[in-house]
Formats: sequence, structure tokens, C-alpha cells
Amino acid sequence: MNGIGEFFAENPMAVVIAAGEIGFWVFIAAGLAVRYLLRARRASAVLLAMVPLIDVVVLVATVVDLAGGAKANFTHGLAAVYLGFSVVFGPGMVRWADERFAHRFGGGPPPPPKRRGREKLRHEWREFFKCLLACGLAAVALLGAIFAIGTPDQVAPLWSWFPRLGVVTVIWLVTGPVWEELFGKREEVRS
Repeated sequence: MNGIGEFFAENPMAVVIAAGEIGFWVFIAAGLAVRYLLRARRASAVLLAMVPLIDVVVLVATVVDLAGGAKANFTHGLAAVYLGFSVVFGPGMVRWADERFAHRFGGGPPPPPKRRGREKLRHEWREFFKCLLACGLAAVALLGAIFAIGTPDQVAPLWSWFPRLGVVTVIWLVTGPVWEELFGKREEVRS
């Protein structure tokens, strides 16, 4: 078996997470295609309503796996992070895709122009606070798994996700709002 096949065979939760991410985009694309190409708004609404259910499936699969006695590993923690980021950033991603589909296939207005200046800085701070919220939700999901599901030995690897969430937050802060604060004006002058 090749490397990736072995990884998925040894980590069934990785399959669930990958399927969740693929399903996320499939339901968005299908929902928007049905809305704008077939003009079937109700069917589109049903397909788009399935997007948050994917998060529920990933969460339930993780809980079932851990409650069934599986020893937590990297992918169980990744499932919690996926959940947090999907819940917080998912609606914005759907809006982003909807704007582009509406423009391309529905005669809608063009997507908004690229943000610049203070508007871009405000956007970067909003996105950073969304990152904090996503990390917070992931931390709650991790703590829920740690304290409700497993024995200390079973869930020990989940604790390693808290420093990772901190690293993600710091990187987001530096590459987002801090970068824009320090270098955004230079980029605006070049444009």
C-alpha cells in the first residue's frame, strides 16, 4: 500500500474529515448550481442546508470513534479544529461562492472590488477575531472530548492541539492585521 493509502487505513477519522471537506464544497457547488442554472430555489435551499450537517456528521463520527474506545490521535484533534473553523468561516465561504455564482450564472452584480486601506485593515481584524472564535470552538470541542469521552491515557494526544491553536492564532495575527497595519499602505501606494 502506498503512503497515503496506509495513512487513511490507519486513520479512519482522516477519511471522515476529508469526506467532510469534499462534501462541504460539493453541497455548496450543487446548491448554487441548482439555484442559478436550474432556477430551483427550494432544492437549492435544501442542498445548502446540508452544508452545516456535514459538521454534525464529523462531530458524531469523532464522538462515536472515541466512545468506542479508539485512542485519540492527530486526526481526532483535527476533527475538532475542522469543526471550529467550518462553523465560523463556513457561512462566509458560502456567501463568497454565492456572489461569484450569482454574477457568473445569475446576472448578479460583480463581486465587490478588492479591499484597500482602512477597509482592508478592518477586514483583517474581523477575520482575526473570527479565527479566535474558531480556535475557541475547537478548544471547547477538544475539552469536551477530553473530559466527557475518554480516559486520560486515551485522550492524551488531544492536549497537544492547544499549543497548535495558539500557533495558528499568532500566525494569523502576524500575517493578517499586523502585516496590514505595517505594510498595507505601501501596497496601496504601489497599486
